[in-house]
Amino acid sequence: MRYAYTLTTALLLGGAAVSLATGYPAGAQVAQNDDSTMARVVPRSGAPASFADLTEQLQPAVVNISTRQRVQVNGGGQNPFAGTPFEGLFGGPGGQPTTREAQSLGSGFIMSADGYVVTNNHVVSAQGRNGTIEAITVTTTDGTEYDAELIGTDPQSDLAVLKIKRAKPFPFVNFGDSRQARVGDWIIAIGNPFGLGGTVTSGIISAVYRATGSGSAYDRYLQTDAAINRGNSGGPMFDMGGNVIGINNAIFSPTGGSVGIGFAIPAETAEPIVRKLIAGEAIERGYLGIQIQPVSEDLAASLGIDHNRGEFIQSVVPGEAAAKAGLQAGDVVLRIAGKDITPEQTLSYIVANTEPGTRIPVELIRNGKRMTVNATVGTRPSEDELSQSYANPDDDGDNSYNNPRTDGDQSYIAEKLGLSVTPLTANIARQLGVGDDVEGLVIAAVDGSSDAAGKGLRRGDIVLTANYRDVTTVEELEGIVREAEDDGREAVLLRVQRRGQPAIYVPLRMR
Repeated sequence: MRYAYTLTTALLLGGAAVSLATGYPAGAQVAQNDDSTMARVVPRSGAPASFADLTEQLQPAVVNISTRQRVQVNGGGQNPFAGTPFEGLFGGPGGQPTTREAQSLGSGFIMSADGYVVTNNHVVSAQGRNGTIEAITVTTTDGTEYDAELIGTDPQSDLAVLKIKRAKPFPFVNFGDSRQARVGDWIIAIGNPFGLGGTVTSGIISAVYRATGSGSAYDRYLQTDAAINRGNSGGPMFDMGGNVIGINNAIFSPTGGSVGIGFAIPAETAEPIVRKLIAGEAIERGYLGIQIQPVSEDLAASLGIDHNRGEFIQSVVPGEAAAKAGLQAGDVVLRIAGKDITPEQTLSYIVANTEPGTRIPVELIRNGKRMTVNATVGTRPSEDELSQSYANPDDDGDNSYNNPRTDGDQSYIAEKLGLSVTPLTANIARQLGVGDDVEGLVIAAVDGSSDAAGKGLRRGDIVLTANYRDVTTVEELEGIVREAEDDGREAVLLRVQRRGQPAIYVPLRMR
C-alpha cells in the first residue's frame, strides 16, 4: 500500500500574516464587519505564557526506562581472533552462535503512589526471538535508579506495566479523558529522546483518531506536532489540566527524526488495558476472522460505489465468526454493530473492542445489493497465531511454468488491462501447483507500464473472477471488461490466486 504525504504551508503562512497585520484575532475582525445575529466564536488568547508551572508539577512522575538483555547471534564463519584474549568479543569458536549484551531506552510514567509504571511494550521487549530481558531499570528525574519488574504486557496495543521494587510513595499522574480532546488543543510531551532524560516539548493535537493504515486492531491514534523522537516511546502526552490523554508511541518520519507527525495511544484505549494488566486479568478482544482493506478509489470505481466508504473483505477464515455468519470475500462492509465504517473508525477497531460472544448486525453490499447479516463475535487470537495462520510456507517465489499458448484475441485485454492471459489447463495447473478444481485464466505477461504491474500482478497469477463473475476464457474476460466500460466504470475488479496464497481481490484501472 502506498501513501502520498504533502505539506500545504503557503496558505497557513498567509493566514498568519493577515492576523498580524490587522492586530485582531481573525474571529474578532469578522464579528466587527458582520451585522448578522448568528452566534460567533471569538478565539481566546493563544499559547500559555509558559508551560513551566505545569511541567514542574508533572515531570517528577515521568521516568526513563532502560533494559539490559542478552541476545543470541549467529557466528560469521571462522573467528579471526580464535585463540587470543579477544576471541569472546567477536563470536564463538568456529562461527558458532554466541550471545551479546544489548540495551534499550524509552520513557514511561508513574500512575500510582505505590510505583506502577506505564510504558510501551516495545520498550521492554527483547530484541529478536532469541533475546531475553535480564534487568529493567527505572530512573526518576532526580537521577535515582530503581529496579523494576515486568507486571504484564499487551503486544497488540503495544502497552506494558512495570512495578518499581521499592516501598515508598512516588509522585504520580492520572489518566484523563481523551474523548474530550479536540484538534487544536495544546499538549505537552515529556520523555527521554535519544537518552536525553527529562525533555519537554509542546504542540497541539493535529488530529484525533488518526488511522495510519497498519490495519491493526488499535490503529487509532492522537496525532500531534510536538517533537517526538526515538526514546519518547512510552512517555506521556499531557493536556493543559495535567492529565495523561495519550501515550507517545510512534512517528512518521522519512529521516528518523521528528518532522512534526507524532502518534499517541489515546487514554480511552490505554487505561482499561493497563487496569487489566495490573489486576492480572486476561485481555480478550473481538474477532471475526476476515482480511480487509479500505475501499480505495480504484476499488470503488470497479464496484461502482462511493470512495472511502466501508471496508472490503479480501478473504474469510474458514470456521470463524464471519464464515459462520455467511460473510464472503468480495463483500463491502458499511456498518457494524450500528456504527459506520470510516477511516477514523475502522472495522478492526470496532470488532476488537466488542466483547466476544456479542451478536452484532453487519450491513454490507454484495454484488451491488445491500443486505444485513448477524454475526456472533469470536475471540481474537494472539498476534503470533494470526501471523502463522496467514503464513505461506509453500511459497518459494518460483511461479514459473512452461510457456503457454495464448488463445483468443489478446489485443483488447492487453490494451485495457495491460495483461496477456490464457486458459488454465490441467498441465499448467500441475506446473503451478494448484488443484484440478481451480478454474480461471493464467497471466502470461504483464505490461510494465500498466496498473496491473503497479499493483504487483505477475506471470503465473490466476484470474478467477472479474467483477464477481467466473472467467475461464479470454472471450468471457473481454466481455466483462467491455461491459464495465459501457457502464462508465473506470476499473475492473479481478479475483486473483497466487501459488500458496489465499485469493485476493485486485481493482485494475482500465487504460
